[in-house]
Amino acid sequence: MSSVPTRPAKPASGASKGASSSASGSTSNSPFRNVDRATPEQLRTRAWWLLVFTLIVPGLAQLVGGNRKLARFGLRATITMWATLGFLLLLGLINRGWVIWLVTLPFVGTIISWMLIAYALVFLVLAVDALRLSRLGKLFDRDKWIALGAFALVATLGTSAISWAGNFVGAGTGAIGSIFSQQGFSAPVDGRYNILLLGSDAGGDRFGVRPDSISVVSIDASTGKTVSISIPRNLQKAPFSGDSPLWSVYPNGWACGNECLINALYKDVMDNHQDLYPDAEKQGSNPGIEATRDAVEGVTGLKIQSYVQIDMSEFASLIDALGGVRIKIKQDLPIGGQRDDASDARGWLRASAEPQLLTGYQALWYARSRHGTSDYDRMLRQQEIQAAILKQMDPANVLNRFQQIASASKELVLTDVPSGMLSVYLDLAIKAKKLGIKNLALVPKNGFEPDAPDFGKIRGAVQTFIAKGKLS
Repeated sequence: MSSVPTRPAKPASGASKGASSSASGSTSNSPFRNVDRATPEQLRTRAWWLLVFTLIVPGLAQLVGGNRKLARFGLRATITMWATLGFLLLLGLINRGWVIWLVTLPFVGTIISWMLIAYALVFLVLAVDALRLSRLGKLFDRDKWIALGAFALVATLGTSAISWAGNFVGAGTGAIGSIFSQQGFSAPVDGRYNILLLGSDAGGDRFGVRPDSISVVSIDASTGKTVSISIPRNLQKAPFSGDSPLWSVYPNGWACGNECLINALYKDVMDNHQDLYPDAEKQGSNPGIEATRDAVEGVTGLKIQSYVQIDMSEFASLIDALGGVRIKIKQDLPIGGQRDDASDARGWLRASAEPQLLTGYQALWYARSRHGTSDYDRMLRQQEIQAAILKQMDPANVLNRFQQIASASKELVLTDVPSGMLSVYLDLAIKAKKLGIKNLALVPKNGFEPDAPDFGKIRGAVQTFIAKGKLS
């Protein structure tokens, strides 16, 4: 008995037949979902659209022409990243300090870093899958190679850029967590934040740490107006207030002639009086720093909330991370050596009419060298180095070398600045950069004698300078 073919059922109505034909024709003619009937020209257009979709909205290429499950995963990841960035942008428009505070929290920075690195892998998967979906094998040879190059470029640059952003955030978070380990906040005193800056030098030719560079940065808590007070290393007779632990040892101040220069107090306390500051280590400091803080408060009359100590022996690494600094050397300066005639110098920094690009090692000796110059000359050279470093800290250079800078900073900086103050100080630093920083050096040319200091005069001058930006 022969079988009879079954006739296909007719559509229930003309309307449903038209709808069925329209849907079928739409699917068969779409170059995104049905590539079997697409011409090479249509496939070329399709490949470029898939590339654009991947570049603009990662995951959209899979939604229109690939695996819907992968598309949903990719789009969710993309929307999550957009939402995070949008939230930070909106928060920044409301209050920039809130964003700085949030992203400088170590755990938040770590989460953002992991999210970016994970998203870089997601982007790579989506880009490679979009390349697969583009069916390059069906394109004309010329179109095939152009599209392949474009996909490779987008995949490489996109993945690299997102990974770089993740590593950037991770490096910054690591540096912040390592440097700013103290919690909490600082309150302004008389409307100002006063920060002690120490440049400590414990090179191989020196015995113990001596802060050869001592200054106080005083910042108006509202306007960001900033002044810097430089204290010469050879200042004598530094006084202490009655609430200083050193009052019990040196009630008449750090006064014993040339042996009691202010920069020698650090080593004296570390060698002989650490017990006077039993909580220093817990507070992110050490007895030598706290003793110097007490002495500087006695000299300037300012209450110091925090300190930042720069290790000069690691100073070179920061400058190298920045790509060097440009300095105009005004006189020949020896590198190393102890003899007065500099006959044992290991090398020389030669004077020139034009600025020279100095490595970290050379810049260190430019700031450190003593032969043929005075302590006041060294103070000026150190200020030149500081200014040159700030000049190198332009956004493009910092972004380009951020990981090296962050790595160098971990070894370079010791501070008790609370992590909660970072957003405050960064905001004030932006204001200070616009206003400029005035510097008062307590040196003879400004009427201050370090071997016979008049502390009443010094404190009055400090208050005048803070108020007016000048001595009179």
